[in-house]
Amino acid sequence: MSKLWVIIRKLACLSRTEKKAKVLIAVMLAVILIFVSVLFVELNAYTEDLNNGLSDNLIRLHVIANSDSPEDQELKRNVRDAVLDYVRNELENSKDIEKTKAIISSKIKDITAVAKRTVSSSGSNYPVSAVLGNYPFPTKAYGDIKLPAGSYQALRIIIGKGEGANWWCVLFPPLCFVDVTHGTVPDSVKTDLKEVLTEEEYSIVTSADEESDIPIKIKFKLVELLQDSKIKLAGALSRLLNSPG
Repeated sequence: MSKLWVIIRKLACLSRTEKKAKVLIAVMLAVILIFVSVLFVELNAYTEDLNNGLSDNLIRLHVIANSDSPEDQELKRNVRDAVLDYVRNELENSKDIEKTKAIISSKIKDITAVAKRTVSSSGSNYPVSAVLGNYPFPTKAYGDIKLPAGSYQALRIIIGKGEGANWWCVLFPPLCFVDVTHGTVPDSVKTDLKEVLTEEEYSIVTSADEESDIPIKIKFKLVELLQDSKIKLAGALSRLLNSPG
């Protein structure tokens, strides 16, 4: 009989030990979950602040072709060149982003007309629209300037169905008007960029590919991953909501 009580007491002790272990595991998992949640919130806040800073201080030009056919891609480049020639003269003396936005907004009809004339002169009858607004962009590089994924202010020109490969540059500061054939933006233009961005923002867009600057590369990758995932999620939701029922 005494042996039976010993076994019962041992089983009871084992049960209490298992309960303590389960409670300890549950607490550890809760702590890890809280830590991960806080870290995600902090990273998300960082990427949002950075993207907002870039969007508030940059204006991009985005030209989207009707399709990927060689003819439509050539037409896209012709429209790009015509619009840049026109916009260059209008923005020549603008050193302020608000003034630049005001000029572009006031000239939307003229910009649209320039694009339409270019399309018409090529023998096409595609509709053309030009709009200044905020749009989602994947990560893009222009020379050695690289912008992470996110929402940016942009003058968007859509040719026809707008289903072809696109072309982009930065209208303000005026990266659009420099030659990046050799993959490098001139220092004078980088100086203009440095004047409108914070030190952190400038480091992100100009140092993302430098092997020696690992922290900047990590930050850039975090912004790229988080913002790009939001763009893809928004696109998926849009397609789901707009799909025929």
